[in-house]
Amino acid sequence: MSVPAPEAGAAPGTLPEDRTEPVAPAAGVHVTIVLPCYNEQDHVIAEVERICAAMDASGKSYELLAVDDRSTDDTLAKLREAAPRFPHMRVVAFQHNSGSGTVRRIGSQQARGEIVVWTDADMTYPNERIPELVDVLDTDPSVDQVVGWRRTEEGTHKLLRVPAKWFIRKTAERLTNTKIPDLNSGLRAFRKSVALPYLRLLPPGFSCVTTITIAFLSNQHPVQYLPIDYAKRAGTSKFHFTKDAYRYILQVLRMVMYFNPLKVLMPLALWLLVIGLGKGVFDMVVHFGYFANNTIMIFVTGLIIASLALLADLIVRSRGDV
Repeated sequence: MSVPAPEAGAAPGTLPEDRTEPVAPAAGVHVTIVLPCYNEQDHVIAEVERICAAMDASGKSYELLAVDDRSTDDTLAKLREAAPRFPHMRVVAFQHNSGSGTVRRIGSQQARGEIVVWTDADMTYPNERIPELVDVLDTDPSVDQVVGWRRTEEGTHKLLRVPAKWFIRKTAERLTNTKIPDLNSGLRAFRKSVALPYLRLLPPGFSCVTTITIAFLSNQHPVQYLPIDYAKRAGTSKFHFTKDAYRYILQVLRMVMYFNPLKVLMPLALWLLVIGLGKGVFDMVVHFGYFANNTIMIFVTGLIIASLALLADLIVRSRGDV
């Protein structure tokens, strides 16, 4: 399978990172599997073998886009060495480390198939079940995304991750009015045509999977969840609990603000207005004709936030992409 011509000065076989324009689906390619690879030299070929074996057995036309995110080990060398064995695999090398979110964004924009699959190369996800995710989209036109719902948590910092992820997931459920069994699973399949308007919103890090989930749910694109087993990762985890948990929470709020700011701002504004009114009544009873400064500040703050919420909602509705 041919590789797009590199820009001047780029190494042969690379795809420039600034090529973000969408690529039209190619005849004969139905599924594109985007596989971010960063320092996975010990098991990346085993993962490629597992994915290609499953897709070959399924009979579906596909391409495997293996993107090396400027690994510091021999991941890229092993991928290039194995490339002749896998005719459906395209090996892409980034010129600097950009994060899994950037890999998935550019890979999805450059996908030649109408269905795009995201997964990881760390042996955690049952990639032999990728054809099942694709089958759901092929057989049910009403579903736009299928997410692998992990039934167990096998990541590092488990005692901290489980309650933190539960809190973030419940926040996302509250803001989207949707039941979300797994908010940040890395194994998913979706329709490229539906996802294209939202790909530009993807952050460079791990929270890209959270972003694409909330983007679909916030815009009433049906998401289905398929229970899967989740194994202990091979190699070293790139997840940093404090930094990445903060980013997850921030990204959930940012995405809901982007699509439905009233959900975030209006409850706070209404609470402040109610508290301000209640405090005003109390002031009138205790000190007739006198309102305390904090009462006025609370009430005015509620009015300001309510005004910002309505203005933000007006901007969202005038954007034309929701």
